[in-house]
Amino acid sequence: MKRFIDLDVEGKTVVIRQDLNVPMKNGRITNDKRIRAALPTVRMALEKGAGVILISHLGRPVEGEYDEQFSLKPVAARIGEALGMNVPVARDLVAATVQPGHVVVLENIRFFKGEKKNDPELAAKIAALGDVYVMDAFGTAHRAQGSTEGAVRKAPVACAGPLLVSELDAFAKVLDAPKRPLVALIGGSKVSTKLGVLQNLIARVDKLVVGGGIANTFLAAQGINVGASLYEPDLLDEAKKIMELAKSKGCALPLPVDVVTAKELASGQKASVHNVNEVPADEMILDIGPQTVELYRRELADAATVVWNGPVGAFETEPFGAGTKALAEILAASSAFVVVGGGDSVSAVEGYGLADKMGYISTGGGASLELLEGKVLPAVAALNDRD
Repeated sequence: MKRFIDLDVEGKTVVIRQDLNVPMKNGRITNDKRIRAALPTVRMALEKGAGVILISHLGRPVEGEYDEQFSLKPVAARIGEALGMNVPVARDLVAATVQPGHVVVLENIRFFKGEKKNDPELAAKIAALGDVYVMDAFGTAHRAQGSTEGAVRKAPVACAGPLLVSELDAFAKVLDAPKRPLVALIGGSKVSTKLGVLQNLIARVDKLVVGGGIANTFLAAQGINVGASLYEPDLLDEAKKIMELAKSKGCALPLPVDVVTAKELASGQKASVHNVNEVPADEMILDIGPQTVELYRRELADAATVVWNGPVGAFETEPFGAGTKALAEILAASSAFVVVGGGDSVSAVEGYGLADKMGYISTGGGASLELLEGKVLPAVAALNDRD
């Protein structure tokens, strides 16, 4: 695929699809991480002498209807602050014009009817806004929509932006040519949401370490009573198949040996540690225990590459975050190349102040999951199909 870094765009209009879907509260941005991740591409375009039109969605407005609470005005203001220039918002496609050296933000792309259904007419209009279309929104690359897959196919010139390239390169180091041993650490609440990931990774990794509700389902599949814990009874057979496949592939699949339990998931609960075979019938598993942390420490000790998606406990509610924090610290101190993907695991690592100790922090939850499932992202496929 073409890469933006290689193109001469002096005097041209560059349209950049970015993921500026930042969390908002009462009209204010509460976390500008995605804006900060997008800015280097904008600066690169300006340094190359281009005019820049930025496109993104924000939240979930009714498609085709303007809604002030989902306006990109606060985002444009934050970008303007960072760049030291006025960054106006274009309410419609006609108003989205820009001179070299300047930046304009097109209003929330979901205000335009046909975006989510990848309407070809809308895609063509978006593509026609500039001379070069830059797909740099990894977080939406798994959606075939008008401003992602559609516009890429219809633009006069389409290329991958630096952020998208860095994401794909990071996951290539995990999925295509990893240094071994390769370990996948997969957490989260449900096997059902990550069944494809588990099935794809089991044939690729040397070790598969699981936690959270996913681990509960695997424990239950072994006949262990998990008390009142969250697990998926209808996926016990799938869990058994994954364990059997792991055994046949020579892939280690360690499970928790002790757990932290409480009667309910609420802050300040009295928590206790139990062997997995002694979980009280009226309590739920909410974190891995200290012996399991040490077991997982040993499993991760020789890793050369690690991909982590999902926490191993209810880390946002104290006192059930010790396991996730311990694993984050283990990975931060590791010499392995560590890729962290998925909103919750990224939030945990950032909350513990350990993000800069990891090899790569992904900006896309759903997109990273689909890559780990072995799927081709629609926007990436569109870029690959271009001359």
